[in-house]
Amino acid sequence: MAGRTRYDNPFEESGGDEVNPFAQPRPSPPSSTRLSPLPPEPADFYNDFASPHTNKDMKTMEKELLAKEAELNRREKEIRRREEAAARAGVVIEEKNWPPFFPIIHHDIKNEIPVHLQRTQYFAFASLLGLITCLFWNIACVTAAWIKGEGPKIWFLAVIYFILGCPGAYYLWYRPLYRAMRNDSALKFGWFFLFYLVHIAFCVYAAISPSIMFVGKSLTGIFPSISLIGKSVIVGVFYFLGFAMFCLESSLSMWVIQVILSLHLSQYLCFDPVDSEEPINGLLIN
Repeated sequence: MAGRTRYDNPFEESGGDEVNPFAQPRPSPPSSTRLSPLPPEPADFYNDFASPHTNKDMKTMEKELLAKEAELNRREKEIRRREEAAARAGVVIEEKNWPPFFPIIHHDIKNEIPVHLQRTQYFAFASLLGLITCLFWNIACVTAAWIKGEGPKIWFLAVIYFILGCPGAYYLWYRPLYRAMRNDSALKFGWFFLFYLVHIAFCVYAAISPSIMFVGKSLTGIFPSISLIGKSVIVGVFYFLGFAMFCLESSLSMWVIQVILSLHLSQYLCFDPVDSEEPINGLLIN
């Protein structure tokens, strides 16, 4: 203590080996906060399509697409060739388009039937729809009669008339008429006349409904209407409406066959006079 003055700091670090336990460690010099730039990425780092594997995949997909396109073109040409061959042979591809909400038949009067025959064809189609309506109303009337105690037999017969009559009318006389109008086929005209006469006979019979051959009350004719009006007024009125519908259908069908017969006869039996000079007794008459 002799060598120190009173102003000397006993905690001052000396240049010797003595260590002050209360001395704060000296902070290390701050390092530079600036980061070194990353090495540049290769040009195709973000471009997957530039890799050789991707190029091969693209070429494979392109070849597959070209092959599919060639196959579609080949099929399209084949279909077009078949359609042209069918058209040359007179075969018409009938696509189902009617009714629009549930196509079950092919029907295109406007584009397939000659203009001067379209009106008649529309009336023939109306007679087909009229028959369907009559047979459907017949089921409703017979159902009402069954409820009033007439028995289930007449109802089953009415259903059979509807199931057989509607498709039978279309295939037996309406479709032959449609094709005859479209292709001018005498054979199909003959088929139509044969079965349309059967259709007219059935409509007339249904309008009368005598209790022979069929059970009388299974058809809404005049005789069942008269017999049922005394038992139930409502059922009798229904039957009278059915009788009126069958009468209208018979009248329309008779008019249609008359018009078609006149058109057919005028086309195949009549001939135009020949504008030529014929010698009579040595004279030329213009």
